[in-house]
Amino acid sequence: MSPKPVGQVTENMHRQSTEILQAPNSPGDPFAHGLGPVVQSLNEMAAEIARTDIPVLLVGESGTGKDAYAKLIHRLSATNVRRFHKFNCASFDPDLLSPHVPRLSEGNDSTSPCGTLYLDNVQELDSAAQRALLSLLPDAEDGDSSAQRHGRLVSSATSSLESEVELGRFRRELYFRLNGVCLRIPPLRERLDDIQILTEHFLNKYSKVLKKDPPLLNENLVQALSAYHWPGNIRELENFIRRSVLFGDFQIALTELQSSGVEPSKATSAGAGSSLKVAARAASKKAERELILKALERTHWNRKHAARDLQISYKSLLYKIKQIGVSNDKHEG
Repeated sequence: MSPKPVGQVTENMHRQSTEILQAPNSPGDPFAHGLGPVVQSLNEMAAEIARTDIPVLLVGESGTGKDAYAKLIHRLSATNVRRFHKFNCASFDPDLLSPHVPRLSEGNDSTSPCGTLYLDNVQELDSAAQRALLSLLPDAEDGDSSAQRHGRLVSSATSSLESEVELGRFRRELYFRLNGVCLRIPPLRERLDDIQILTEHFLNKYSKVLKKDPPLLNENLVQALSAYHWPGNIRELENFIRRSVLFGDFQIALTELQSSGVEPSKATSAGAGSSLKVAARAASKKAERELILKALERTHWNRKHAARDLQISYKSLLYKIKQIGVSNDKHEG
């Protein structure tokens, strides 16, 4: 069977990568979902890089989706039929890593060769571990690019390695071995356009996992989620949606989120903008308290009727009554 022309192979890979990236519910890639310009640009770069064998360094805060992008690059690469092996550098053991490094460059001649070797949290490596890792990696300075022709090396870090190199805490030669190209994975606060599509994805996921009907998503909730800073990034959003599906609506999880101790003044730039958010949150809580009290008075403290009038679940109303600290002993029971 004659090989396909290089141009046709490249065209097929481009079509495949486009289909994967445009699939709104493609499994395993929730972090790469999004319609905003930031994530769209990032996805295009990932697709371009995947067609090469250049080492990739992913840099981003915890919870932004570095693992997902490592897997996405693997899926879009020419070696995606081979293994994706993740190695956690926080517990570096050369004896555990060494069997996988030779297979990165041996292609089909090796048993179960790596298509992608993913070194997670390389910033956790101490000096001795960095030296050991450097000795294991294929030598890219011999003038022969075949060292990584059959496999892909991807690394990740939660902070800039450039500053670590300048401070003498990370070996310069190892940094350049890992950083063929660097992709910065943005925090969720920089891709707020994607809040809705991510929320819809997780609602669909956990309604199936928990076998529950997903709560209804509306514009007010999307705006509330977009106003939050998300220090835990997409992973925190995923946990929020999981709790919401479990409780049957968003109210309990949203109250927990707003009272989580993450102050807007700490999460955003200082000044009038932070003060405005604090004031808006306080006004919102006050208005919510007044609405609940009026509904309870109107229904003579029949909490089930009040919950129906407020269009929230009975469980959510009980939780909110406890949160605002009101009771009516005459009507308890």
